[in-house]
Amino acid sequence: MRQPATTSQTYTDRRDAGRRLAGLLSERDWVEPVVLGLARGGVPVAAEVAAELDAPLGVAVARKIGAPEHPEFGIGAVTAHGPATFDDRSVRALGLGPGDLEEACERERAEAQRRVDLYLQGREPERAEGRDVLLIDDGLATGVTATAALRALRADGPRRLILATPVCAAEAAEGLRAEADEVVCALRPEGFRAVGQWYDDFGQTTDDEVLDLLAKGA
Repeated sequence: MRQPATTSQTYTDRRDAGRRLAGLLSERDWVEPVVLGLARGGVPVAAEVAAELDAPLGVAVARKIGAPEHPEFGIGAVTAHGPATFDDRSVRALGLGPGDLEEACERERAEAQRRVDLYLQGREPERAEGRDVLLIDDGLATGVTATAALRALRADGPRRLILATPVCAAEAAEGLRAEADEVVCALRPEGFRAVGQWYDDFGQTTDDEVLDLLAKGA
């Protein structure tokens, strides 16, 4: 795995980050690559990678499960199908049992399914079996949503499963080595607090933007 130097460099926006990440990934030989953006913020980054690799652009959806009373603190994630993924250490620290998060899991699973239906517009997802699948996000903080997405994609039988992101927390990247065949981080800075601190413009990506990018990248 290529190890980028520690730096305080920032990106202009997600498209700029995608172009720089694409520069790293274009140096490799891929087998029938398919590029999937982790919705929503990962899709603009993935669009640049897909264009550089001349690969189809698709989307992956995983939804964060927040702690009770503190929904912004992600302790798990879920995709439209399959079991939820949890940060066991956080769950234990909060003294939670399986039943305490069941309602949140079902709510976020339903939202994940809504987004999948919206983004695919009745199309079949890109075939992953036997191909190199590159899952792209705009940054990696805790890795909980990426974990859920990677586990769902692994079940589709890809040849290789790569997680690539413009910036990541070192601890999260190390933890995800067990889920992906390779983790590629363009920047792995010291003093990482949040993904948005490494972008000049980190405005929210909308559903309409995702749909437009997917239509152009199909």
